[in-house]
Amino acid sequence: MSTPRTQSRDHEREASAEKRAAILAAALELFAERGFHGTAVPLVAEKAKVGAGTIYRYFDSKEALVNAVYQNEKRQMLDALLAEFPFDKPHREQFRVFFLRMAAYAKKQPLSVRFMELHHHQAYLDDASRHLEEHGNTMIEAAIHSGIQAEALKDLPVQTLIAVVWGVFLGVLRGWSEGRLELNDKTLIPIEQCLWEAIRR
Repeated sequence: MSTPRTQSRDHEREASAEKRAAILAAALELFAERGFHGTAVPLVAEKAKVGAGTIYRYFDSKEALVNAVYQNEKRQMLDALLAEFPFDKPHREQFRVFFLRMAAYAKKQPLSVRFMELHHHQAYLDDASRHLEEHGNTMIEAAIHSGIQAEALKDLPVQTLIAVVWGVFLGVLRGWSEGRLELNDKTLIPIEQCLWEAIRR
């Protein structure tokens, strides 16, 4: 049975979690738009509607804050891309699923994708953030290497194939953000098919 004391503690924990989430959301938007060095902690506090000192109750420094944002966003992206991924299907199908999932995630979470593109190789990322980055990269590289070994993909360095795919994908996102492309099946399916033709054996 709950008591007034336990109810009060539950309320405090809920309020604390909501405040932390507001800080992370504000930091995500500002870091994505202004970068790490262009974002001051007081700006995050103002956007989150908390005092600047409040942020330091949750995060020791701006570096700790950007790493918390990075880890939160990276986990969400990996979950969206890899949940029930058809690793047992032909490489052609795996590529289609991955490309379309990436586009769907970028459409749903554009700030997240922009943030990670700006920050994924920066010196202020800590070991936990780098571990998440390496985990995602390792899975992608393993899938590409498997495609090369199966003679489904061109026999080129893995990083070369990644650069081709990622370069096209970023171009698609840029076209979308500038209003020149739509992220829908009519646009994405032909692009995905062209990109597959560029990398397949």
